[in-house]
Amino acid sequence: MPFPKRGATLTDTLSASLLAITLITGCSDPSSDAGAPEAQPPSTSPSAEAPNDSGEQESATAAGQTRGGDGSEITLNALTEGDMREASLSGELGCQFTTDDGEVLLIAMGKVASSDAAQGVVKVAGYVERVSAPGGFDGITASPTFSGKGKTVHIEVTGEPTEGGESPPRPATLTYDRADGAQRDWQGEWRCGP
Repeated sequence: MPFPKRGATLTDTLSASLLAITLITGCSDPSSDAGAPEAQPPSTSPSAEAPNDSGEQESATAAGQTRGGDGSEITLNALTEGDMREASLSGELGCQFTTDDGEVLLIAMGKVASSDAAQGVVKVAGYVERVSAPGGFDGITASPTFSGKGKTVHIEVTGEPTEGGESPPRPATLTYDRADGAQRDWQGEWRCGP
């Protein structure tokens, strides 16, 4: 059986390949698809069976996610007993912000009837950092604003005490503002006293 010359086989193969590609593209007429209906996504309107949760997503974003800044997340960790002990905050009385989940995110101590700043700590991404607020203990009982390196932490008391006693907790929101404009909120309670 004689074999064809190598050059002829390559040329014939290329010609056949080009012919096949031309035929395939020539048979493909984009206008032929014009009569076929496009697949439409099913209409989904809110109903009793499928509630619209966009409001829940918006409130979760507003209440628990970082907004603005460079896009990186603001993380506050719960202060441990060791963190609080090592902070060695001076003062006669103190306050703390506790989340709805029972995590202490901020503690502060101050002197009564003093113009010295109250001192506090927060734990940012695993590091305990100091913050301070003017006016001693009296300056931190209502809705204080604490400042620290690259951050501001504002406590907004949002309601009446939820218990009785000498140091009743009050519902509050902690708002952490980072120097780049990022913000994040936590819901919880603000408790001040001995």
